[in-house]
Formats: sequence, structure tokens, C-alpha cells
Amino acid sequence: MPYVDGFVLAVPKSRLADYKDLARRAGTVWKDHGALSYVECFGDDIPPGKLTSFPLAVKAEPDEIVVFSWITYASRAARDEINAKVIADPRMKCDMENMPFDGKRLIFGGFETVVEM
Repeated sequence: MPYVDGFVLAVPKSRLADYKDLARRAGTVWKDHGALSYVECFGDDIPPGKLTSFPLAVKAEPDEIVVFSWITYASRAARDEINAKVIADPRMKCDMENMPFDGKRLIFGGFETVVEM
């Protein structure tokens, strides 16, 4: 079963076009290096929650959209190899001061698939 990297972040509504451009470039790079899939989703029906929620997790401001995304790989070993290539790829060089989201509020992690139907 595939290995999955998952991400949750908040993007200002005024920067959504910039984020889409970055996501398209990143998706191309990941796929070029062997990722099975690359998916970016903008929140559409996300309850705010009182104790836990996607917006609370990333401290989303009223003018921000929550983004949920994932990348799939054949295995954890494949993910580690692909991510090393992605980091070294010159197409991934970017101005960290001008990112279309606050990287300090990015949540990410690697997940082993246990059920896939």
C-alpha cells in the first residue's frame, strides 16, 4: 500500500493564485521524481470547531482558506528518495520571504496506509 505525506496549512485569500502556481510547480517536480499522486484541496465545508478543527489547527484567520493536501508514494523508502531529489531540484528554489502562506503554521507528516479500498 502507498505511503502518504499529508499537509494542512492556511493561505490568505489574496494569495490563492500564487499558491496554485506554487502547487502546480511542486506537483510537477514531485511527479517527475516518482510520486504516485499529488493533490491540493481548498477547504469548502470546514466547521470552525471549539476544541479541535482544521482552522484551529493552523490558526486560520478570517481572510484565509485552509488547504489540505497529500502526496502518495510506492513506499516510505521511495518517499525518502523522492523527497531528497525534490529538495535538490532547482525548480523548487523559491523566495522563502515571499511564500504565499505562513510556513510556521504548516502541519505535515508521513503516514503508512493501513486501509485502501
